[in-house]
Amino acid sequence: MALVVKNNMQATGTLNQLDKNANLMAKDLKKVSSGMKINSAEDDASGYSITDRMDVQTKALYQDNQNTQNGTAMLKTASGAIDSTVDILRTMKEKAIDAANDTNTDADRATIQKQLNQAIDQIDDNANVTYNGQLLIDGSKNSQVVGLGTYTTFTNTRLSAVDKYSDLDPSTIPLTYVKDAGGDPLYISKNDTIVVSYIINGENKSATLSAYDENAANYAAMDEGRIQLGEIRSLKTIFDKDPMKSDLEFRAGDGKITDPDYTYIGKDKSGNAVHTANGETAINIVSRHAGLVGQISGLSIAIMDPEGNVRQPIDTILNTFTETIRAENASPDNSVVFQTGTKANQNVKIGLTDMRSVALGLKAQDGSMLNVSTQANANVAINALDNALQKALNQQTDVGSVESRLEYTSMNITTSAENTTAAMSTIRDADMAKEMTEYTKHSILTQTAQAMLAQANTNGSAVLSLLRE
Repeated sequence: MALVVKNNMQATGTLNQLDKNANLMAKDLKKVSSGMKINSAEDDASGYSITDRMDVQTKALYQDNQNTQNGTAMLKTASGAIDSTVDILRTMKEKAIDAANDTNTDADRATIQKQLNQAIDQIDDNANVTYNGQLLIDGSKNSQVVGLGTYTTFTNTRLSAVDKYSDLDPSTIPLTYVKDAGGDPLYISKNDTIVVSYIINGENKSATLSAYDENAANYAAMDEGRIQLGEIRSLKTIFDKDPMKSDLEFRAGDGKITDPDYTYIGKDKSGNAVHTANGETAINIVSRHAGLVGQISGLSIAIMDPEGNVRQPIDTILNTFTETIRAENASPDNSVVFQTGTKANQNVKIGLTDMRSVALGLKAQDGSMLNVSTQANANVAINALDNALQKALNQQTDVGSVESRLEYTSMNITTSAENTTAAMSTIRDADMAKEMTEYTKHSILTQTAQAMLAQANTNGSAVLSLLRE
């Protein structure tokens, strides 16, 4: 080999190898110190992009889980207030039942009334419960109510008509021909008295009328080709009596003349049709006014014999009208939305209905309270409290079901985050044993290259020995 001093190619080659080994050792050191085999796009462009997206996904999932837990905490706050309201309503019903008992004097009922007033005020306090400064069950978080609002609707599916009148509106059939769900007639007498009591917007109203309607057509006579006047009242004529005529409307089905649907009840707050759950004929009593101003919070129908005794079991059957559509004012959609997904609009939504005493039918909009000052008022109050209790329990069911869903959502998010992290780890995380082996190898090679560079740099000294000679 020629001896040269200007270009020491051995030293240059060794230096290049030293730089290469040093760079590789630096990368190995970075992998070992960071615990990741992909620290930049330079290491693996596609892998870096994929794992970065996974990292964003994982962090978003953890935030979703935090949102879910916060949502659960909010609903538990609302649920606690509703639980308290349910407990109060139970106690109030006991007091109303007590007030309906004539062992109490009017003075006793006045004392009970004071207790009820305080209980109603507490229900309003419960409705003002907040979470993070937000009122929850005061109606401000209600879901959308379309149109003018909903109409209070009570439904009775325990009444049916004999076959000969099956083509007629059930509300127009005389009560003498109406049967219970088991097919037994009601046996209402001409001498009986019908008493209908109800509460509308906090005001107690009552109407008493004879069971015999002199102006009703006798359908039995019509079958014989004759029309006679006078018949036991139909359900419709009962509710055409003042003052009920301006407050209540009796409906059977959807009101169509041709092909009527007697399972139809009304429309819910979303404008969707509501039908009977069992597919049987719906006998409905509906408020004539939408929203809380027309809310019917208590309804009682009593059939009294000439001695003033309640006719059983007729009264029991007629008093199975249950509230199927509650009165709500028209409102925009202010439902609570919990963001539980990593994409837009992946959420869980719940409307928290108004749980104030006015919305529950316990207080009028003018501030007057549910009244038990008389035995008759106490009886209607019992039904009003049953309806209020049902409203509270329905809301509790809605809240509880969403709470349960959020728990499952949280578990699903946790599992998804775990699996995404595992997938990201497979691509990005360093095998420490392997990386340490590579680091050790490149460290030794670097040290070897350094030694060889020193050796290559000393080769030029041989030229000096020639120059000295």
